[in-house]
Amino acid sequence: MRKENSKQREQPLYPEAVYVVYTGDVNVSGQEILEGAFRRFNIRLIRPVQFVFLRKRYLVEDSLYPHFTLLGQSLGSIFLGWEALMQCVPDVYIDSMGYAFTLPLFKYIGGCQVGSYVHYPTISTDMLSVVKNQNVGFNNAAFITRNPFLSKVKLIYYYLFAFIYGLVGSCSDVVMVNSSWTLNHILSLWKVGNCTNIVYPPCDVQTFLDIPLHGKKMTPGHLLVSVGQFRPEKNHPLQIRAFAKLLNKKVAESPPSLKLVLIGGCRNKDDELRVNQLRKLSEELGVQEDVEFKINIPFDELKHYLSEATIGLHTMLNEHFGIGVVECMAAGTIILAHNSGGPKLDIVIAHEGDITGFLAETEEGYADTMAHILSMSAEKRLQIRKNARASVSRFSDHEFEVTFLSSVEKLFK
Repeated sequence: MRKENSKQREQPLYPEAVYVVYTGDVNVSGQEILEGAFRRFNIRLIRPVQFVFLRKRYLVEDSLYPHFTLLGQSLGSIFLGWEALMQCVPDVYIDSMGYAFTLPLFKYIGGCQVGSYVHYPTISTDMLSVVKNQNVGFNNAAFITRNPFLSKVKLIYYYLFAFIYGLVGSCSDVVMVNSSWTLNHILSLWKVGNCTNIVYPPCDVQTFLDIPLHGKKMTPGHLLVSVGQFRPEKNHPLQIRAFAKLLNKKVAESPPSLKLVLIGGCRNKDDELRVNQLRKLSEELGVQEDVEFKINIPFDELKHYLSEATIGLHTMLNEHFGIGVVECMAAGTIILAHNSGGPKLDIVIAHEGDITGFLAETEEGYADTMAHILSMSAEKRLQIRKNARASVSRFSDHEFEVTFLSSVEKLFK
C-alpha cells in the first residue's frame, strides 16, 4: 500500500504533496529501501518520500493460511490497513499491492480518495475455470480435483469470494490496470469501466536500448536467459525440461555450446527451497552443467546477461503483464514467451506487420521454437531483434508517467 507509485522518477506534478509509502520491511531504513530500488531497478527519486513501517505484515503472508488462503490474506490485509490508517491518514490512498479489501477502509473510515493500480486480480475467471473443470494447478491441489464434493465446495467459495472482491474493488474512485488481460478480468469483477484505464507498468527500456545490437558477445555459443522471481507460477521447471529436450535434439547436430541462466529474486526460504528443487531437477535431467542460477543479482549484472543472451525465456501461464519480457526485447534478445496473458495480448505482438518474438505453451513447443530460433541466420535474428526494440517504446518510463498522471488527476482535484 502506498500513497504514490515509487517508480515515478521525476515527480514533476503536485510539488506541495507529501508522498508516503506504507511498508512492512521493518528491519531496514527508508534510505536502504531507496538504495535497493536503485540497485535492483535503476530507479532514483529526486524528491524524498516518507516511509510508514507496519509490523503486521505477517497477516498477509500466504504461509499463515494453509487453507482458504485468499480469504485469510484478504481479511489480514484489513487489519494491516487499519494499522496503516492509525499511523497516517492520507488525503489520497493508492493501493498498488493488490490489497483491495483495504479500499473501503480508507474510503469510508479514513475519508480518503482511493485509487487502485491492479497488477493481478486476487481472483480471476481463469481460477474459477481451473476449479470448475477440476484441473490441477498451483492454486488447486490434486486431492481437491479428485473429489467432486470438495471441488464443488471450493467453487462455491471462489464464487462468493469473487462477489465480495467485486464489491470492495468497486469502491475505487480510479482504477488502473497493467494490461489487457488484467483489464478484462477487472471489468468483469469490479464493473467500474467508467473509471478504469490501462496503464502499462514502467519499464526502463532506454537502459536496455543502449545495449548495441551489433556488439561482439563475450560468451561463446548461445546463452538462453530467464528473468523472473522464483515463484511457483513462473513455472521454471518447464524451462529446464524444455531446455533438456532442446539439448537432446541438438546432440546429433554438434551445435555451439548452449547454456540456460535463470535470473530471479528469492523473497524467503520457500523461494530458496524452490531453487534447490530446480537444481535437483537439472541434475535428474543431466543438464546441471548447462544450467546456472543467478539470485538477487544487481541491475548491472542483469543487464550484462541480457546483452549476451540470444533467447529470453518466459513460461508463466496468464502472466498479468511481463516486465521481464519487455526487458528482454529491449535488450535485443529474441523472446520466447508463454502464449497467454500480457505477453500474448500486449507485448509479443506484430509491430508494423513484422514479427517481434515467439510464443509457446508446451515443453515440446518451447524446445522446437528454441531450435527454430537457433537455426536462423544471424541476419534474420537481427531483424527480429530490431522489430522487438522498435515495439517497446510504448512501455517506457515516460509513457507510464503520462498515463499514470492522467489517470490519477481526478484524485487530486
